[in-house]
Amino acid sequence: MHVPALLQETLRLLGPKPGRIFVDCTLGWGGHAEGILKSGARVLGIDRDEEAITAARERLSGYLPAGRHGPGIRVIRDNFSNIEKIITEPVDGILFDLGVSSYQIDEAKRGFSIRFDGPLDMRMDQGQALTAEEIVNKWPEEELARIFTEYAEERFAKRIAKAIVDYREPATEPRRLASGHIKTTGRLKEIVEKAIPTWRKRESVTRVFQALRIAVNSELENLKKALSVSPQILKPGGRLIVISYHSLEDRMVKWFFRDLEKSGILKILTKRPMVAEAAEIEANPRARSAKLRGAEKI
Repeated sequence: MHVPALLQETLRLLGPKPGRIFVDCTLGWGGHAEGILKSGARVLGIDRDEEAITAARERLSGYLPAGRHGPGIRVIRDNFSNIEKIITEPVDGILFDLGVSSYQIDEAKRGFSIRFDGPLDMRMDQGQALTAEEIVNKWPEEELARIFTEYAEERFAKRIAKAIVDYREPATEPRRLASGHIKTTGRLKEIVEKAIPTWRKRESVTRVFQALRIAVNSELENLKKALSVSPQILKPGGRLIVISYHSLEDRMVKWFFRDLEKSGILKILTKRPMVAEAAEIEANPRARSAKLRGAEKI
């Protein structure tokens, strides 16, 4: 079963109690929502991944359907960037647990992991058209280099982008890789590894996959949009909690909280991001990179 990162820290900051209403914007496999529900609170769970919705409904079946009183959950399949349209009344807390779940990573067919060979997919919402395969095979070299730089801070972005384009276009030089359509994560991994120095191979492959995932799912744009409207959805004293897994998201949340604290809208609850302790990391390695930031609406 999927283990949520920083669960106790999340619950401590959210402060769920009977009668309170919380929004889990990244329901996933329902781990954080389950913790909130056990306190007697109500939850509105949002996710755009159909497989996650199915798994969460099964895990939280004892709390379905949600009633008007007592613990219960209502599950909605949607993008959390639409939170302003989804939420119709002020709530006591909003949670974002960003990134990819361990279940999604371990499913080769989803194409998120560098460990398994699978289709170049990387869609959170498998109903959308854009995939990593389309980006890798159709986007121009300059655009590939841009997303590798902006979304992954990859040192060898231009070199990797050129290697991808050299592979997919008709070969005109003997030293080029055999040309062809890049369909799998394994093939992309090989291309990236051949393009960069030996000591950086794994790091660079991981960064390239991260950049593609962010681009496919418009992750930064969606987060920015959802954050911008979250304070107006919260009740006074309501809490906004964000768990991020890479520096781009964490910096966005950090500066968003700072700007709204200066404006007198939010009060920052975490002067520094909360991170997992050694015992949690041992039990759940995914928690190693998790950073939690929280704020309260004034």
